[in-house]
Order: sequence, then C-alpha cells, then structure tokens
Amino acid sequence: MAEISSYLLAGGGKRLRPAVLLLAAGAAGYRGAGAIRLGAVVELIHTATLMHDDVIDGADTRRGRPSANTRWGNHMSVLAGDWLYMQSFQLALQERNFRILDLLIDLAQHMVEGELLQWTHLGRIDLTEEEALDLAFRKTACLFSGSARLGAILARATPAAEALLADYGRCAGLAFQLVDDLLDFTASAEQLGKPVLSDLREGKVTLPLLYALAASDSAARVLVAHVLADKEFGRVSAAEITALVSDSGALDRARQLACDYAAKAKAALEPLPDSEYRRALLSIPDFILDRDS
Repeated sequence: MAEISSYLLAGGGKRLRPAVLLLAAGAAGYRGAGAIRLGAVVELIHTATLMHDDVIDGADTRRGRPSANTRWGNHMSVLAGDWLYMQSFQLALQERNFRILDLLIDLAQHMVEGELLQWTHLGRIDLTEEEALDLAFRKTACLFSGSARLGAILARATPAAEALLADYGRCAGLAFQLVDDLLDFTASAEQLGKPVLSDLREGKVTLPLLYALAASDSAARVLVAHVLADKEFGRVSAAEITALVSDSGALDRARQLACDYAAKAKAALEPLPDSEYRRALLSIPDFILDRDS
C-alpha cells in the first residue's frame, strides 16, 4: 500500500476538492486543523474513485502515466481503492462529528449510484440532457458540493450559509465535468494524460456528443453507433467524430452551459461576507473554465 500510495501521490492532480473545502471553511469563519484533515479525506475519496474507475473502464493511463491497474493489476487496484476509502473514514472519525460522517456516507452512495447508472447507460445515444446532468452530479459535482458543505459544517455556519456553499460546489462541479467532456473532444492526448475520445471508446455518450446528435441527421447516429459497437476507431475515425461534434455547434452549446454553471457558482457566494477566502472561491470557476487538462 505504501508503494501504491506513493505512486498515486507522485501523479499530481489539481487538488481542487480539498482546496474548495479549505476555502469554504475559511469563508465561513473556521480556523483549525480539522479543515486540513477533511481536505485529505475528500482527496483520498477522490483518488479511490479514480482507481475503481480505471479498473471498470479498463484504462491504461492516468495523468500521463500507467494507471494503477496497469502496474499492479485489477485485483490489487480494487483492494487499494477500498483501503483508501477506509483510511478516509478513519480520518474523518477523528472529528467526532456525526454530521460529517452522514455527509460522507451520502457522498459515497451518490458516487456509487453514479457508476451504476453510467454502467446501465453505456452505449445509449438516446440519453436526455437531464440524465446526462444527473450523471455529472453523481460522479463529479456531488463531491465538490460535499467538500464545500464540509467546510461550512466545520465552521458551524448557519443553515443558509451552508446551503449557499453547497450550491457553489454543485455548480462549480457541474462546470468542471462539462469542461472535462469538452476536453475529450478538443485537447491532445498529452494534455489529457490519456487517449482522446476515450469516453466514446468506453461507451460513454457525454453532453457534447448528445448535442451534436440532436443537431445532425441519421447518418451521424450511424457513425457514433459504429464506434460504440466496435469500442474502437476502425470503421469510423476519431477525426470524423471530432468534426461531427465541432461542425454541429455542440461544443459552443456545452461551453455555454459550463459558463452558466460557473456564473451560478459565483452568484451563490454573493451573500457571504467579503474575505480572502471568498475571493479565492470566486476565482475557482474561472480556473475551471480556462483549464486545458
């Protein structure tokens, strides 16, 4: 476990979820070690979900390096992910706060439900926008929202302030997932740290592609159906799918939705008192929109 954990730690990452937790706690008036401890908790949970995702998806790379399942195998990676989950809850127990444990259990359930739903949705090109956004919330935005709410709980913030910070995290998380979906079509493999269009190869139909299909003719649906059936770019090239999404205006539509959620995240902070923590939180949605990896 020490070897695997060290490998994962060296892989880097944006550490956005613990950053949101630390800043939310500060914005709500908390000063103490509990925020650092819970920041580690949410990053451990996030890392565990990535390990399990890579096993489920059969991913070879993560952040530009061989994924844990490539190096140590699926069996060891699943157990290591489970171990990280248990470590996160052991850390959280040190706060002796049942509200924190309730929230973490709720988060874990939402994320597992998201994985189960995604599995049942694989290969579906008839997903609705509502279904795609529900998946985005369960898989990504709920942990952002929970991170912000945990900061508020530590600070013993009012219910109104807690709800505002949770909504900030939800909207920022949805913007984050939408940008992730966009980058799958627009970024290079070097930027992503994994192959481009990997979502489609894995059977995942994301919002940009759904928007493109809604704006295209039946021939476009046939192209996408071929990739989903083959699980590779053989009969249809990656360039054809990229052109389909780009020419349809789907990228602009998805980008605008991400901008809308980023604006909603900022608006949720307006009632909170000004502080360096609040100003830092306001900068995160812009960072999310501007990132290229």
